[in-house]
This record gives sequence, C-alpha cells and structure tokens, in this order.
Amino acid sequence: MKITISGASGLIGRRLLKTLAAEGHSLHVLSRHAGTNLPGGVRLSAWDPAKGEPPAESLRDADAVIHLAGESVAQRWSAEVKGRIRDSRVNGTRNLVEALKKLPRPPSVLVCASATGYYGSRGDEILPETAPPGSGFLPEVCVAWEGQARAAEALGVRVVTVRTGVALDTRGGALPRMLPPFRMGVGGKLGSGKQWMSWIHLQDLAALFHLALDRPLSGAINGVAPFPVDNAEFTRTLAAALHRPAFLPVPGLALKMLFGEMSEILLASQRVAPEAAQAARFCWRFPQLAPALADLLK
Repeated sequence: MKITISGASGLIGRRLLKTLAAEGHSLHVLSRHAGTNLPGGVRLSAWDPAKGEPPAESLRDADAVIHLAGESVAQRWSAEVKGRIRDSRVNGTRNLVEALKKLPRPPSVLVCASATGYYGSRGDEILPETAPPGSGFLPEVCVAWEGQARAAEALGVRVVTVRTGVALDTRGGALPRMLPPFRMGVGGKLGSGKQWMSWIHLQDLAALFHLALDRPLSGAINGVAPFPVDNAEFTRTLAAALHRPAFLPVPGLALKMLFGEMSEILLASQRVAPEAAQAARFCWRFPQLAPALADLLK
C-alpha cells in the first residue's frame, strides 16, 4: 500500500512509521523538518500545514493518508500559541483536503488524528464516540479539525478521526515528564485527583490507527484503553510501578499558576469509552494500567 503520513516525527508518527515500514508499505512523509530521520526507502517532502497545500507529488497515487501534524498543546497558552494550535490543525487539515481535491485519483482512506479534548471536562459522565462535544477552546478546535477532515468524504474518501487520549510511552508525551518527581518519591495526584484519565499504551494506539487503515471503519474512534482511571489511581499505580511513595499532591491553584489556561488539560475529567474499537473487536494488548506501566518501565 502507498501511504502518505504527516507528523511522522511526533510520538505516534514515529511508532507508526516504524511499523508500516517493517510491513513493506511504500511510505511518503510530510514534515516541516527537512532533516527528519527516516527508515531506508521512505520519501520525504517538506510541508508546513498552516501555510499551504502539501506538494502534489507527495499525495499522487497514495492509497491512504494518515494526518497527524499539529502544534503541541503541552505548553503555556498565549493568544499566539492558541492561534498556532488552531491553525496547524484546522487550516492544516483544510489545506490537505484541498490538495486531495486536485488529485485525479484521491486516496481511499484518510485517517486523521483528533483528541479526547473534543469532549471537554465532563466529570463522571461516560463518553462514547456519540457523545456531543464539550465547550471551550480545545473542544472547539477538535470540532473544527474533524469537520475539515470530513470534507474529504465528498471525494469518496473514507474518513476516520482517532480521538487520542493520554498516550503512554517513555520516549515522549506525558509519561517522561511525570517520571522524575515520582522516581524521587515526591510525586502526587493533581488537584483533587478525582478527574478521570483516559489513557492508552502507545503500542495499542498505533495498532488502532492501523485498524483504521485496514477495516471499513468511518467516523470517530476513541483512541483510549477500555479501563480509564482517576488521577489518584493513576498516581498510586505509577508510584507502585516505580516502588516509590507518592504523597505530595499538587493543588489545582498551583497548576493554574504554573501553566495558565493549559492547566485545563491536567485537571479535565474525561471518562472516555472506546465503543467503536470494541464494536470492531479490537484487541488491546494493554487494557489495564498496571500491566501497561510495567511494560513501559521494565
């Protein structure tokens, strides 16, 4: 299969690229970084998603497109940063679909990243793919982001949006930032600790993207494990995996002072249910948190 991938230098992209290359697929990467380190035989085209359409040759004859590119939300938000977050996802996806419209043969499937930020903070409410979006900056971005991806359906393209939760891996994302204080024995819950965390082992998340390529799925898929935990349980489980105590909670006010508006991500409660993946009989290798962390920290 000929597959074009944007955002291949990110956490999910690196894992997918390695897997798909090992399977012998023909891969073409879209990246803002011309020096991106790629497996042998993988082609590379430069593309800044917010600034225009990707090069036509990067999409020509592609059977599938995986769109992962987007500005990191894990930084202190200013008006400028929020603009980059929005533009990289919404305008970037619009630019990609505009390029697909010009192809003599569009790909059969577009798999586009989204996020569980779509739901906002919803307390104990169980959130399957059919749940309505929340309110606020991230839900508004996710709604617009997915809307731009769905515009490809008018071309006869099957569109899947994977709403990723907290992807766990030691080489990037949230987990490496948590490990130093926990290893020093000064980790603790965030805020009340009652907020739900919908997590997933990176290996399972990459497999879900792969599933979206291979199966006739369409619409949203929640990219999370089937057993979310609250932040207090996550804290206890991580501390136990490291054989360290965890007794220093971080007050919500301190998080807001440190991270500003971005602290909403850390304190949001999202009890997300992966009903679409379960209906497709997806088999998680790590459905429970303790074995997932044991695998990652071994």
